[in-house]
Amino acid sequence: MRILIKNGRVIDPANNIDNVTNVYIADGKISAVADNLDGFNADQTIDATHQLVCPGLVDLAARLREPGLEHKGTIASETYAAAAAGITSLVTPPDTDPVIDTPAVAKLIRKTAQDAGHCKVYSLGAATQNLGGEHLSEMGALKAAGCVGISNALTPIKNPLIMKRVMEYAATFDLTLFLFSEDPTLRHAGCVHEGAVSTRLGLPGIPEAAEAVAVARDLALIADTGVRAHFCHISSAKALQMIARAQFDGLSVSVDVAAHQLYLTDMDIGEFDSQCHVRPPLRGQRDLQGLREGLSRGTITAICSDHQPHEADAKLNPFIETEAGISALETLLPLTLRFAEETRVSLSDAIGKVTIEPARIIGLEAGSLSLGAAADVIVIDPEIYWKVAPENLISRGHNTPFLDWDMKGRVSQTLLSGRQVFSRT
Repeated sequence: MRILIKNGRVIDPANNIDNVTNVYIADGKISAVADNLDGFNADQTIDATHQLVCPGLVDLAARLREPGLEHKGTIASETYAAAAAGITSLVTPPDTDPVIDTPAVAKLIRKTAQDAGHCKVYSLGAATQNLGGEHLSEMGALKAAGCVGISNALTPIKNPLIMKRVMEYAATFDLTLFLFSEDPTLRHAGCVHEGAVSTRLGLPGIPEAAEAVAVARDLALIADTGVRAHFCHISSAKALQMIARAQFDGLSVSVDVAAHQLYLTDMDIGEFDSQCHVRPPLRGQRDLQGLREGLSRGTITAICSDHQPHEADAKLNPFIETEAGISALETLLPLTLRFAEETRVSLSDAIGKVTIEPARIIGLEAGSLSLGAAADVIVIDPEIYWKVAPENLISRGHNTPFLDWDMKGRVSQTLLSGRQVFSRT
């Protein structure tokens, strides 16, 4: 099908485009971004007047819950929610059940996602067998099966020597190592940021040193092995400062932040609000400001959703016994747009943090409207307001601390390789 998206404000950070023009699509690829294209006869025309036209979003962390936890969500349900949120490519961590430590599991997830047809799904392979932190996985076979990186998910690799071997093995296969840096001894049994709020509520705290110590160890090993590494879901200003220094010194490291960490602090826990139970925990106001400044400076390369849908019962126990995580696909875009409104970051740069920058981290040909690129395109109404409420969420998970927040900006059309996978009209 030949599609013309006309009169929209086209924002393509990869190609420094930010102006009102047209996007031409043929055979599932971008034919041109131009005011006119002679001889182009459209089968379908989408009028994007007063709307934004952007590359589809690329999300570096979204748990789809399948296989193993289908009562929380499925690949079909969560990728449809992703399409509604403007996400056309996403990366799922390896902590499924069974773990993505064999090519068979990676291929199963890819096949199930292709059958659903809502979104392109890429997997991270497990760094160690069954995420046990002891025996290395077959990284070469996982890469051959389509895994775009290696991770031990939220399970720490306690032994520095094993972590060093993981890095060496990943570097051998030119795989990006995704690191969730948290010292398990310092974390202990904590569930919130260690500070005044944890003391007032009587909840065991996780000091920011738990992240800083782990980041320091990982940076030393990265320098020693030369692996390409990506720090996931950074939460503290102190750890971010160390990563910034490492980047200045030339280490091949990138870092992302979950969108909720740019808006919420431990104060939002209030009186044991389990919707604010996340990992890493919501930290203090100084950390939030440090993360925002790191994003503005370019130290933080990408914004992710860190999507973790749960059934209602998972959040009904006493705070410490509830499951951590937020259903976050559908708030990723409006929170990113809001960040651009509230800070000195331009709209184009903010959109780049959820399109071309995360695509570069995993080496994907995505996140741009370049000539010949797959036509993963979204149309956004930037002025529409909508309320975060269960009836307005498509994901099976309604666990979000943003319930009843008014959000500004929502996707009206999503195209995946030139095929319409979501329309709000």
